[in-house]
Amino acid sequence: MGRKIKVAVIGLGRIGMPVSFGELGYYTELYEIVGACDLIADRRAKIEEKFGCKTYERIEDLLSETDAELIYIATRSCDHYDHAIMALNAGKNVVLEKPVTISYAQAVDLFAHANQKGLKLFVHQQRRFETAFRKMYEIVNSGVLGKVYEVNTEQNGFQHRDDWQTLSQYGGGQLLNWGPHIIDQSLQFLGTKTYDIQSYLHQVTAGGDCEDHLRIRFIGDNNRVVNMSISGATALKQGRHFEAYGDRGAAICDNGKIKVKYIRPDIVIPEVVSSPETPGAAFGKSGTYESAIKIDWVEEEYDLAPQGDYMCAKFWEFLYDSLVSGAPFPVTQDDILAIMRTISTVKTQNKYIRRP
Repeated sequence: MGRKIKVAVIGLGRIGMPVSFGELGYYTELYEIVGACDLIADRRAKIEEKFGCKTYERIEDLLSETDAELIYIATRSCDHYDHAIMALNAGKNVVLEKPVTISYAQAVDLFAHANQKGLKLFVHQQRRFETAFRKMYEIVNSGVLGKVYEVNTEQNGFQHRDDWQTLSQYGGGQLLNWGPHIIDQSLQFLGTKTYDIQSYLHQVTAGGDCEDHLRIRFIGDNNRVVNMSISGATALKQGRHFEAYGDRGAAICDNGKIKVKYIRPDIVIPEVVSSPETPGAAFGKSGTYESAIKIDWVEEEYDLAPQGDYMCAKFWEFLYDSLVSGAPFPVTQDDILAIMRTISTVKTQNKYIRRP
């Protein structure tokens, strides 16, 4: 084991507190929480009792006193840019909750600021390490499905939501909430950096003035299409879903249960030659409405291990290696900027939010 990295946490809400007690809790041999900041005294008391660290009400006081080398910021989205600038100006490396900022321009400026100071800026894109995504990504790139032409990914639920993440002035809306995660996964599935985007935004059941239901279609120059959707207004098919379709098979992941159906790679599929003749009551060599070529399918079905939270926590393993040994971090600045460019494009395409 190498040295421990001292961490200070800014923001102890529904993300900052679980990460402090949960994800970082898996790696007490790598990280030590030495300080925390929040406006709410009860939250400060809880983390102080757990970690024995000093807590603060004001960010300025924490940054002026702490000896932490890494600041984890989990404040509201609209505050990410300002709080990250404060931490960088204090000479600290930073982990920001997603979204990195609320605009592409802010993201570009923030990374430039970190690079100019020779500091590291990470974004908590822990869903890159999600078990279901990693397995589907592995299947898509294994070749077992043949040439993959379409991938679909969804995050669905149903809520009448009323918190600050429904208000645009604070950086609300699903595009900036779940969006960075599902956009990142979609771009990984797409497999090309050149693509077109089609999108729409709806507000259905949530309060506020932001979208709670959205769809984005990525059309790659490699002829692959990735469809993604995020919804807080879907009463059925809730949770995480993935689908991948190729010319030799398909794979579906439904809340951790995976089904794969494919033609074995060693089977040579003969060329299908179409006939211009008028068919009778049926078509194809089989004399039915089925495939002209007999297919011997291989079908597999299995459950993923229930370790999603732990696998997402591997974000912190990679971050540790990057800080201590300079290892490349899997989620790059270019990846984050691609996410923010996509968000900017979708906002440009949707001058107003549709309502039923």
